Amino acid sequence: MSYLWGIDLGGTKIEGAIIDPNTPERPLCRLRVPTESDKGYAHIRSQLATLLKMLQADSGLALPEKIGMGTPGVLDPRTRKLKNSNSICLNGQRLQEDVEADIGTKFVLANDANCFALAEATLGVAKGYETVFGVILGTGVGGGIVVDGKVLNGCHGIAGEWGQIVLDPAGPASNYGTLGTIEAMIAGPALERFYAEKTGHKRKLKDIVTLAEKHQDADALATLDRLTTNFAKAIAMIIDVLDPHAIVLGGGVGNIEILYSEETRAKITEAIFNPTFDAALLKPSLGDSAGVFGAAMLVK
Repeated sequence: MSYLWGIDLGGTKIEGAIIDPNTPERPLCRLRVPTESDKGYAHIRSQLATLLKMLQADSGLALPEKIGMGTPGVLDPRTRKLKNSNSICLNGQRLQEDVEADIGTKFVLANDANCFALAEATLGVAKGYETVFGVILGTGVGGGIVVDGKVLNGCHGIAGEWGQIVLDPAGPASNYGTLGTIEAMIAGPALERFYAEKTGHKRKLKDIVTLAEKHQDADALATLDRLTTNFAKAIAMIIDVLDPHAIVLGGGVGNIEILYSEETRAKITEAIFNPTFDAALLKPSLGDSAGVFGAAMLVK
């Protein structure tokens, strides 16, 4: 049996799994260690090495020729250094080369959104669709593109990074200082700020959603209208360029039911260059397994 090894390098934890792609729901083993990124880059490398030793001991297997790893940020194809990571100590580092030297085997890297998209496209709810756009809608906004079961990385390694597209030049500033990006408009914290500015009250997004669903708060309804209207405009850009057969919505904001409603589909239809919107708009099926399963599928 040919097992696949995957590592999901997150901000708080590093998870590893060894799976049979035919039965991914039953991993041979699945283990975690804390990332402890505040201790620096060398410590993260040490934690990765520790995790892989644990996986070997637990499974009884030798290291494979290749291991897939999902990372925060992306590997720059030109410099071979990591960039755009919210784990700051990883930026500017030759992560792939360094872990290959540490561990003694080859690594295939992709960012966490690409791993999410790959997992759902090959093992999850979007399995069988020719082209899939996997969306991360949470504290940030990102995405990944999968074509015929393969991740599309792009010339600069940033394919799918739709969260940084400018949607409204007069909009709020993103964490990177750019005004009116998709992330600055519809990420979870952005929607919470919008509601707070309208009402003077801070609420968690889930509470805002509950008030809107009960029709008890006009400002909560306005917050969800902001979400669906801007989501429709934003996803229309992807549809007009890529025209994916399936769109999978991950992240905490992706759990909001109104995103899957006929109302939202109608807004998308109005925004795209086609009289109908026929692509599948799907809820993910793999939960927190998507990252590590997608990483493993990088080496399939």
